[in-house]
Amino acid sequence: MTNDFSHTRRTLATRSAAAAALFALGGWLREDQGAHAREAPGMRQAMAGPAPALFIGHGSPMNVLRDNGFTSAMGQWGERLGRPRAILMVSAHWLTERDTRVSTTAEPSLIYDFTGFPKSLYEVRYPAPGAPVNARQAALRLAPRRVGEDPARGLDHGAWTVLKLMYPAADVPVFQLSIDITRDGPFHLALGRALAALRGEGVMVVGSGNLVHNLSRLDRGAGEASRATEAWAQDFDAAAAQAIDAGDADALASWEFLSERAATAVPFPDHYFPLLYAAGAAQRGETPRHVFEGFHEGTISMRCVQWG
Repeated sequence: MTNDFSHTRRTLATRSAAAAALFALGGWLREDQGAHAREAPGMRQAMAGPAPALFIGHGSPMNVLRDNGFTSAMGQWGERLGRPRAILMVSAHWLTERDTRVSTTAEPSLIYDFTGFPKSLYEVRYPAPGAPVNARQAALRLAPRRVGEDPARGLDHGAWTVLKLMYPAADVPVFQLSIDITRDGPFHLALGRALAALRGEGVMVVGSGNLVHNLSRLDRGAGEASRATEAWAQDFDAAAAQAIDAGDADALASWEFLSERAATAVPFPDHYFPLLYAAGAAQRGETPRHVFEGFHEGTISMRCVQWG
């Protein structure tokens, strides 16, 4: 029997409810209502050659309403990349247990999977089309692993908040792949490697999470900074970056050994696992580029990486 990830998530939510509320409040107090640049559909040049693989540190959903270094970098990144044929998004916010699924809806709705934020965040729209054909092709790439279809799944905030910054015209088809949270790092890395061939078909493989994500250890007065306010966060981010630069995906898959306090940096791997899909989809010899580095709220790593 398959089911969406639920009871573990509820336990985690209970433990971190107070921290999440403070995170929301901190984002609300620093909200910048300045609108990001708008763009007409079809104006951006199509991507030339194979699509890249990306890892995006998405941070607070409030970033979609903010003007800061991260949001500026996301907009510029999307412009440089051009428009892929489709986007496969692996987000920290779609977790399943003992199964993997792809979203096959043609018109994905937005999922506002958060609480305690201002009304303006719930009014954000991003009407990107789905990509059911590409989704089914991705599922075939994962054979003999069984991948289920979810015809009703929309886009969660790990997807739409960053895509709205990168592709504001909402003209790139998007589909999502769930994360089986019961499996280990090597399993997710293997799935990323199996999906690498999609890049040659113009499908951009994107993992959206955060290298360091511990809501119980935020410093919400810290804002955006180049370094973490805690050594354990800085050390883990640096160790992961070193493994990325060395092309050591197997070391990334065994993240528990990357630093002495890895368990503090990654108390639960939901936000870390998306990295493994992007790193797995990287081709041998590709030099990773760190598009954005820094921290929000003291300890949330916002590192973003591109392969290809």
